[in-house]
Amino acid sequence: MRSFMKSTVKIVFFIAGVLLSIGAMAQTQNDVVDVAASSKVHTTLVEAIKAADLVSTLKGKGPFTVFAPTNEAFAKLSSGTLDNLLKPENKSKLSGILTYHVVSGNLNEKAVLAAITNGGGKAVLTTVAGGKLTAALVNGKVVLTDEKGGKATVIATDLAASNGVIHVIDKVLMP
Repeated sequence: MRSFMKSTVKIVFFIAGVLLSIGAMAQTQNDVVDVAASSKVHTTLVEAIKAADLVSTLKGKGPFTVFAPTNEAFAKLSSGTLDNLLKPENKSKLSGILTYHVVSGNLNEKAVLAAITNGGGKAVLTTVAGGKLTAALVNGKVVLTDEKGGKATVIATDLAASNGVIHVIDKVLMP
């Protein structure tokens, strides 16, 4: 009886270990939309992605590097801007702004820093919207400059997704 109990306990622990491993693997299989949706500081971004009808695109194969503005970043937009952008008639404008925050490829922090170093202190990144972002190191932090001169600081890096990576930024960039 004692040997049966030991065997049963070993089997239970083995099964629990397998289930935990499967759960961990499932967590790493989240795409960039799922990763953003799991973040309390990106609820506005996820709402905007849905309003722009970009969910299926960003759940695609990728890989994508997403510079994800926080809720606070969206709150910094001038009064009424976000509400206006979320209207159905402004879907293409919103889509253009959001895709301006996405670069093709999986550029983790190390790759971004290498690009800045290799570029003599600057790296020009082409967004999927076709615009340019300039990345530079300022006081030890990566700062992105949009085509209008607006600046956003990367405040968190390397949120891994199954189809790319997310870097959190503190401002909304404008094409």
